Amino acid sequence: MHIDLTGKTAIVTGSTEGIGYAIAAGLRDAGAGVVINGRTLQKVEAAVARLKGEPGGPGGDVRGVAADLATSDGHDRLVKAIPAADIVVSNLGIFQPADFFDTDDATWDRHWQVNVMAGVRLARAYLPGMESKGWGRFIMLASESAFNIPVEMIHYGVSKTADVALARGLAKRMAGTGVTVNAVLPGPTLSEGVEAMLEEERARTGLPIADVAAEFVNNHRPSSIIRRAATVDEVANMIVYVASNQASATTGAALRVDGGVIDTLM
Repeated sequence: MHIDLTGKTAIVTGSTEGIGYAIAAGLRDAGAGVVINGRTLQKVEAAVARLKGEPGGPGGDVRGVAADLATSDGHDRLVKAIPAADIVVSNLGIFQPADFFDTDDATWDRHWQVNVMAGVRLARAYLPGMESKGWGRFIMLASESAFNIPVEMIHYGVSKTADVALARGLAKRMAGTGVTVNAVLPGPTLSEGVEAMLEEERARTGLPIADVAAEFVNNHRPSSIIRRAATVDEVANMIVYVASNQASATTGAALRVDGGVIDTLM
């Protein structure tokens, strides 16, 4: 299968590192022009320079927009800079382990604004333009936690369930337009954020970070079938496919890249 996104413009939010950066790199390698997004100009510029310097496929233009998409002002800044896009990947997300009874309103609201409302605003801004062209791809990064709510961060799980519901509703809203909307559900993934969460355990044990991550998966996500954390590239591969012409019959789906954590047939 040859995925060719030449001539397409893709926005990937929260893409200065981790899964988002891997998605941006994969889309660039398939020929798309890519817009990197992050909150700070320094990190955005560093990510743009890094991606431009890496070998890859045919590669489209790589640009960057620094904007905090958890806010309406930040969203407006992005849309002003990039008024239209063929592919939007709402990857921006946060997680913060905390017991339910220690999780205050501010934490709930922050997760809602970053993990859910950023995607809502992006959909309002970019889906009409996709519809007018008769082609588009809108992809929400959800999580296996959408179905397997983690007791150590219920607030996060609830926000990811909302992402899946949002993608399904938007897919139905865009029915018959040539625009697809899907949610992609990674499981535990060895991104920079997860590495930071596991750093104390890595330092204590002296084990390689991949081994520490595998131990975390086996202890906290025991239903995992692959028995390890996924790599960011393994997650990105699914997004690149969903963004392609080849995925034109896939919409309204919750696509799992969870290593088998969600123990269900559907």
